[in-house]
Amino acid sequence: MSFASLNLNPAIVQALTASGYTEPTPVQAKAIPEAIAGHDLMVSAPTGTGKTAVFVLPALQRLVQPSAKPGRGPRMLVLTPTRELALQVTTAVEKYSKFMPRVRTGTVLGGMPYPKQRRLLESPLDILVATPGRLIDFIDQGKVDFSRLEMLVLDEADRMLDMGFIKPVERIAGATPAGRQTLLFSATLDGGIATLAKRLLRQPKLIECEATQANHDNIEQRLHYVDDGSHKHRLLDHLLRDADLTQAIVFTATKRGADRLAEALHGKGHSAAALHGNMNQSQRNRTLARMRSGDVRVLVATDVAARGIDVLSITHVINYDLPKVAEDYVHRIGRTGRAGATGIAISFAAPDDGQQLRQIERYTGRQIERHVVAGMEPTLKPRSGGAPGGERKRFGGQNKRQAEQRRFGGGGESRWSGGRSFGGNGGRQSRDFGNRSRGRG
Repeated sequence: MSFASLNLNPAIVQALTASGYTEPTPVQAKAIPEAIAGHDLMVSAPTGTGKTAVFVLPALQRLVQPSAKPGRGPRMLVLTPTRELALQVTTAVEKYSKFMPRVRTGTVLGGMPYPKQRRLLESPLDILVATPGRLIDFIDQGKVDFSRLEMLVLDEADRMLDMGFIKPVERIAGATPAGRQTLLFSATLDGGIATLAKRLLRQPKLIECEATQANHDNIEQRLHYVDDGSHKHRLLDHLLRDADLTQAIVFTATKRGADRLAEALHGKGHSAAALHGNMNQSQRNRTLARMRSGDVRVLVATDVAARGIDVLSITHVINYDLPKVAEDYVHRIGRTGRAGATGIAISFAAPDDGQQLRQIERYTGRQIERHVVAGMEPTLKPRSGGAPGGERKRFGGQNKRQAEQRRFGGGGESRWSGGRSFGGNGGRQSRDFGNRSRGRG
């Protein structure tokens, strides 16, 4: 099947060809014809399968014909949970509309100046991409005209549900024309998402491609057991010096941890930068631009970067801290192996990470292959399968009490950190590659 066979406008097909896309992915082949036909859709597909094109291409197809209604407001609205994802959608629109008459696209999102976005909403628009919170602000100010809106897209609706955006989403949808077409994309289509869909969609077509627990067969997944923060840092430093690593994202559990780790890596000679939610949009844009230009080799990020970053040169993803939610593991590792390339995903598991590890392996339906680096062998690991409560088992037969004494130094303090232990409540990160450690906060 070719994109031309989907009855897309030749200018859109030309842009796809120029971008190197020759045939649609399974979800695109199933969903695009239904979207062009005007049906409401509920779509579930793994990350990295090209779902952004599922709604962008039909929207551009609509824009080939002029609007039947006069006005300046957008004909298409895309709601996304994060600023990064909003900017990714905007980039996709620009890429796929390259050979069309000018498509007027704008983004409204938090972390950017209000006046510029207010002027944008006062100008003629075809496609508006927005995060719910900032768009609600402008709706309250009476600055948004939805009279011409034909299509509403809820991208990563499950994420918006998790982030508490469902009430704003419902309010925004209520401000749009009742006859609009609505497309909903989510990793899962049950529970709260099913309830939301029942309220906002009309007789939707259900499209599911592969299991949401994507196997990522093109991504080699590895697990390294680590004893403490110092061990973790030494192992990370070693892995980042791999000549086969072009660019990497290293995921941490906290914003403060991302800043500290990026600073420590920079001190070790790595071109590293942090990315997290405490940075304003201009700072985040500059960091991502440096990543795309190759100026940053290692991006240390929280889960704000797990969805929405699409940099083809990322060869490695490293879970410095395991995610608290198993589904986030799939989205994290999906940042590598993009567009059919191969990738490597490496995860660290401390002795207290057993429960998280077990949840991830249950969710993905596979055991992550254990690896050991010569000279950096772990002393401790979770029990087989990841024992609840972080029980420790000594390699070579040391009993649990001995292991705990070694772990906590016999006096409640880590013998490696000279102070607070690393893994006791889900892991604390050391400030640098030396022996000081500080709580994550």
